[in-house]
Amino acid sequence: MGGPIAAMLPDGERLHLQHGPIDLIIGADGAAGEVARAYGSAIQRFETVLSRLVQELPDLRSACLPQGRAFAGPVARRMEAAVRPHANEVFVTPMAAVAGAVADEILSAMVAAATLSRAYVNNGGDIALHLAPGTRFDLAIARLESVGEHGRVRIEASDPIRGVATSGRGGRSLSLGIAESVTVLARTAAAADAAATLIANAVDLPGHPGVRRVPANECDPDSDLGDRSVVVGCPPLTPAEAEEAVARGAIEASRLRAAGLIEAAAVFLQSACRIEGVLGDRAVAAVPARGQQQEMSVHA
Repeated sequence: MGGPIAAMLPDGERLHLQHGPIDLIIGADGAAGEVARAYGSAIQRFETVLSRLVQELPDLRSACLPQGRAFAGPVARRMEAAVRPHANEVFVTPMAAVAGAVADEILSAMVAAATLSRAYVNNGGDIALHLAPGTRFDLAIARLESVGEHGRVRIEASDPIRGVATSGRGGRSLSLGIAESVTVLARTAAAADAAATLIANAVDLPGHPGVRRVPANECDPDSDLGDRSVVVGCPPLTPAEAEEAVARGAIEASRLRAAGLIEAAAVFLQSACRIEGVLGDRAVAAVPARGQQQEMSVHA
């Protein structure tokens, strides 16, 4: 594997950083000198991210313990902090938050180095955000299994959300569940990443004969899931079946929101959709479900 690669994208405005499996698209708004300074800081910080993670990889791939563990690297510590609140409830490793934690770390370096009105670090769809007062981001909710989007989310600087993550059966990681996609809004990208993984795992129809599962280590010998069964195929479901599976995910999303671990979530599977989260009477997203528009909003 080669070293880190840094290049401006053809639009001349966004920065691309890539090293091994980490692939970041970074954008920033501000005075030209401040943006240049932020990008320089991102490039410098990125140089050692993967190598430091590799040094602690065996422990990062093992189950998180309720009491937590002391990791040396700052990204590893972000990963552990994001999954530790879930350790009493389910099996989870710090790897559930790796993409979001990397995004958070690079964004933190940028914001510390420069004065920016807005900035984002997008790590394969898991996004860390910076918003100065009075600014906002409009983001698309991506489909993981098909072209297009489920809707759009508007995040204001006054909202507590600074992280967005999407997980599901069509994503980059293996899933225990059958969700097409689960998008989570949280206070950090790492927290959103971990929660999206767990909510997607909960979207399921245990024992359904059409759902194909194999041990995770047959798909990826290095998977942190070991021999746990992951979903590799899901047939067309009846509306009732899709609703049942999505309801399981919605229950998990509601639990995490009540615990203060997420701000909102949108769960999608074929014809079914569930939204968890409100922000007064102001909608911040419109999400199509079964031919109709549903509002997704977030709780301040």
